[in-house]
Amino acid sequence: MRSALVDEMNHAKKADTKDKYAVLERYFGYRSFRRGQEDVVDSLLSGRDALAIMPTGAGKSLCYQVPALMLDGVTLVVSPLISLMKDQVNALTAQGVRAAYLNSSLNDAQFDKALHNMVNGIYKIVYVAPERLKSSRFIRTAKSIRIPLVAVDEAHCVSQWGQDFRPSYLNIAEFIAELPEHPTIGAFTATATAEVKQDIVRILGLHDPLQVTTGFDRPNLFFSVLRSSSKPQTLEKLVKERNGKTGIIYCSTRKRVEEVCSSLSAKGYSATRYHAGLSDEERRKNQDDFVYDR
Repeated sequence: MRSALVDEMNHAKKADTKDKYAVLERYFGYRSFRRGQEDVVDSLLSGRDALAIMPTGAGKSLCYQVPALMLDGVTLVVSPLISLMKDQVNALTAQGVRAAYLNSSLNDAQFDKALHNMVNGIYKIVYVAPERLKSSRFIRTAKSIRIPLVAVDEAHCVSQWGQDFRPSYLNIAEFIAELPEHPTIGAFTATATAEVKQDIVRILGLHDPLQVTTGFDRPNLFFSVLRSSSKPQTLEKLVKERNGKTGIIYCSTRKRVEEVCSSLSAKGYSATRYHAGLSDEERRKNQDDFVYDR
């Protein structure tokens, strides 16, 4: 009886895969998928769980965004970083997709408004921080709507074998178990050892998942090391050599961030700061200024 019920539910979640190219071109501007993407898209559209290991920049998000636009209901994307959620939602909104995020950057009124919009079918994709999966208000809302797909971004965070283990990721399986209809689950990460892959499948409860690994190399990136007796002088030289370009300077402390930002600004460079000691409003503004080349 249980197997028959699961098969019936999975059949109900299936979507017509012939429309995937139309969705891909209309909302994302592509006429073909990159390596590995189509297999994952087809798996999720058919109701089969998937684990995709693709390097950053390989288009992991498209693997669940295309199915989300084709399936009935609201797709949930569990994501660990506020900045990444905001970037994704802004990009989707610019493409004509109604999307939202639920995380600690929202006040109670904004959070309730987003939940209201979910119930009323306003959104197709909602990004949610793993901590929010324990919210009674969110759980009530999730139980009242159709959720055909849950995508877990940065899925390696579920494993204690990984350096980015995040305990709140353990909430995901418990949350999914509370839903009236078991959704298809897609797990995505840029890198995972054999142990981490096993943890992802086991802890998230993936059932016979399609597993796709497209590699870890990113040919557009490289590392180089410079030794310098004076970091400020070397930094200014690097900035001058990249006139008209943008960049990020990582520092070990908030104090050092402030010092470097002040020094560059005093010399006429357009620079701003970003660290956990700033207000949410200033961090949002500074990030937006960087993203939009201001």
